[in-house]
Formats: sequence, C-alpha cells, structure tokens
Amino acid sequence: MLTGSNPVLITGTESDDPFAIDISVFCGQLTDVADVISLKTFANTEFCPRFISDESDMTNIGRKLCGFTVVVVSTHSNTLTRNELALRNMLVARAAKDNGAAHVVLVEPDLFFSAQDRGPLPEHGDVGWNRDIADYKKFDGQPFTSRFYAQALALAGVDAVITVHNHSASVKKLFREVMQGRFLNLNPAEVFADYIRNSDVTPSLFSGAGLLVCAPDAGAREFATQVYEYLDSGSAGLLFFAKQRTDERTVSSFISPESPCPVEAIAGKDVIVFDDMVRTGNTIRECCRLLKEAGAGRVVFFVTHFYSSPEVRETLATPAIDEIVTTNTIPSILNRDMQGRLRRKLTVLKLEKWISRYIMTYLGYEAESVAGRTYTVDMSSKNPRWKSEVTHPVHTIPDHPALDFAGDSR
Repeated sequence: MLTGSNPVLITGTESDDPFAIDISVFCGQLTDVADVISLKTFANTEFCPRFISDESDMTNIGRKLCGFTVVVVSTHSNTLTRNELALRNMLVARAAKDNGAAHVVLVEPDLFFSAQDRGPLPEHGDVGWNRDIADYKKFDGQPFTSRFYAQALALAGVDAVITVHNHSASVKKLFREVMQGRFLNLNPAEVFADYIRNSDVTPSLFSGAGLLVCAPDAGAREFATQVYEYLDSGSAGLLFFAKQRTDERTVSSFISPESPCPVEAIAGKDVIVFDDMVRTGNTIRECCRLLKEAGAGRVVFFVTHFYSSPEVRETLATPAIDEIVTTNTIPSILNRDMQGRLRRKLTVLKLEKWISRYIMTYLGYEAESVAGRTYTVDMSSKNPRWKSEVTHPVHTIPDHPALDFAGDSR
C-alpha cells in the first residue's frame, strides 16, 4: 500500500493477474496484490472477495480501509468471461466501500460492454450521428448495456473509471455523467508516436521517402490525426480512407474526398494505419490491400485493443500488412498461442508503467515516482525486426497530459 495523506491500496480481481501486479509495482506498492485481498469462491460457485486484515485485531472490524483509495485493476482473463470479471469488479468495489474505503477507482484498460453503446430507443446512446430506423431495429429487444454497466459500477461503489482509448462518444458521455466527471480516457497516441520515432518500424520516416499516417475510416480520423501531430514531422502526411459496408463481413474501401493527401502520394512511402480496435479485420485488410496496390512501401497496422480471434488471425495474415503493432490492454495477446501465425509480424507495447504514471497523477502523487521508461516492447524472435529492437529497448515519453482521448485534457 502507498501511505501518506492519501493512502492507496491497489488490488485486482484475479490473484495472479500479471497486469494488476505490474501496475501495483510501478505505482510503488510494496505489498503483493495476492496479499491484499482473498478472492474466494464458495462451493455453490458464488464469488466472495475479502480484504485481508490482522486476524487478532478486534477493534477495527469493518474499518480496515477507512480513508483509503482502493484501485481495482481489471483486464481480460484466460479463465473468466468478461461477464464474470464485471461482477467481480462490483463485488470487490462493494467490499472496499463496506470496509470503509473513501474512494474506489476502477482501472479497466479495455472498458467492458463498450460495443453495446446504444439501444433501441432514441434516448439510448448519444452516438454523435443520426441513427436511422435500421440502426434502432438492430438493437430491438436488447438492453442499453453500457449505461447499465456504468450505473451498476456506481451502485457497487466505484467512484472513478480509468480506461484506454475508448472512442465511443456514447460511452464517454454516459460514463462522465454517471461518474460525475471522474472518467479518464487515456490517449495512447503519444505511445505510438514515440515508438515510431524511436524504432525502425517505418524506415521511410528517416530515409527521406516520407511517411503517411492513415485512417481506415471516418471513426479513426481523430486518433490518426493526433498521432500525426505527436510525430511533429514535416516528412509525414495524412491519408483518409472511407468505407462502405455491404454486410457484417464485407466492406469496400476508397480514398476519401476529404483526405489531405491524394492517392498519388502513396507510392514509395511507408504507411501506418491506425484504429482503436479490431474485431474481424476486414476493413483493415481491404484498406491495406489498396495501399499496396497504390505502391506503398511498408504497411504497418497500429491498433490499441487486439481481439485475437481465429477470424482476426486469419484475416490479418494477408501479405498486404507487413507488421502489426498493438498494446497489451487485452493481455492475452502476449501469449504466443493467441498470436498464431501473426507472431512473425506482431509487436506488443506493454503499457503498465505508462498507465501507472497517470494513475499516480490522478491520485495526487508526483509523476516522477513512475518516471523513466514508460512502456516495454514484446515481440517474437521470429519477427524480422527482433534483433534491431533488442539493441534499442528503451523508450521514453515527454511528460505531458494524455488523460482524455476526446481532447478535453490532451
């Protein structure tokens, strides 16, 4: 635990979650996460967390956490479903509050239920665009789950939520409302830009050939533009694609009329394509195929949240994509079996220390307490760039705020 005028206790929802363990270490907590809370399941399968206390202390029963801020770290699990993890979040938060915690902060890098960001009625989600009758019908009979999840977390005792690169306007608005403004959406644009500047992932950035930063659809433009601005390079340009979806698995892509760079600018340049997440990979595959046809050099796909399903692995195995750079917001991507054939061209940026810096800042601690290397790089030795990466392993980021992807605090 971190002591002082604002004592902090960091825990997780699984005792052996490496992500939660790393967060606690980088935040300076000396007590192991497994020694903070007992995560037991009764014989009838009901989950019952219990914050560990001195069994001989008979004077502070129910008050062990008085004055503490409890930080609950929750990520993807190989053994528990997201539904099970969501309920664990609530019960751990409730245990903290029922034992005196002053505040509970949930750190969930890939915010659960964000894809269910609207429902069947007009008041079910502020998406920022005009929904037609077909979109309302798509959700007919379903709950507006993201709102329910936010409200359930608040009812359980969660006071603030910290996540990474959630681009849903509906989710961001409703979580800010439910959490009374205490919703931090960390922006990984600075991490991606730093890696591009300090690695050989895109050689043309420094060779004089130039580099293009590409948004595969309208939803990715804001983030791609932010990475472009962080690069601060006169040799980089912006390229916007648009898409038309014919069904759930089929899309057609084309250069948007609003693109700052025309199709003629592609030939001979490396192109980096940005998106917040990938579920099927069809949009990215089509975009990258067109880039290669237009004469692009290396085409690298950068994505924050990587769902490594068999469909995604098969779709992104296309030769149109030279490399994929993602983060470990879904930690299972670090498992080589989950990477499959993509391991030869997959690079993972581990964000625990980067996230820890902003947790500490939010809690009122000095940022210097987690200064230094801000992310680490994980890649298979089968990756052609592996040798060059291990000789330049240190990446640092200038100290500037990245608290809100929407731009309010960027």
